Amino acid sequence: MSDKNREGKRTARERLAVEREREKARERRRRTLIVSSAVVGVLGLAAVVGVIAANSGGGGDTSGPVVVPKGATGKDGLVIPVGKDNAPSTLTVWEDFRCPGCKMFEDTYRSTIHELTDSGKLKVEYRFATLIDGNMGGSGSLHAANAAACAQETGKFPAYHDVLFEKQPAETDDAFADDGTLIDLAGEVQGLATDAFRTCVDDGTHNSWVAKSNQAFQDAELRGTPTVLLNGKDVYGDQSNPLTPAKLKQQVDAAAADRG
Repeated sequence: MSDKNREGKRTARERLAVEREREKARERRRRTLIVSSAVVGVLGLAAVVGVIAANSGGGGDTSGPVVVPKGATGKDGLVIPVGKDNAPSTLTVWEDFRCPGCKMFEDTYRSTIHELTDSGKLKVEYRFATLIDGNMGGSGSLHAANAAACAQETGKFPAYHDVLFEKQPAETDDAFADDGTLIDLAGEVQGLATDAFRTCVDDGTHNSWVAKSNQAFQDAELRGTPTVLLNGKDVYGDQSNPLTPAKLKQQVDAAAADRG
């Protein structure tokens, strides 16, 4: 083979090698572009999800002034009372609207408590904590308690309180963080779904009040929610002598009889 032919074959191989390197480089650039686009897409989706979460009420702001709901009583106005002020017995109930144990308590004792408050024998002092928000993440406990305080402003607290527990989502579902859900549930209480109620819920008017109530719960070093006290005595946490609706009624009736 002549030197000229050898040179021609070597040049052809070199050109082929150069072309292969160019093709590899193009392929690397193409893969980099695909990965970069995917990352941008994921980040964009995350941003959209974040905006949706923010607009649905997640992460409620508690930095505003403490606005005490109309008719609230007790130290710092952290108690929402139901029943007659001069009732012989007082039931103090610490609750979290996302707490499954609180729903169990409400479902079990609701009719008995209504009977006793309607008869004038019992006053209930409702107080709120946001434990599930802290334990599970989210802000449904806060937003639901704010909405309950908004219902108190219009005199519709007892009925709305019951609806919130009747419609409580699963503990891991932060559905109450969505103010729209809370406003929709107000439709189940006659006369509650007013413009004033909607504004109160949307603005988080009582968020700081709820936060202050939760701090009071923490400061009291109570065992958890629900904590239920009858005339100052813990009546719900003793597993050796568990409370029942019949026992609650018996104790309240006895106190009323003693008063004469």
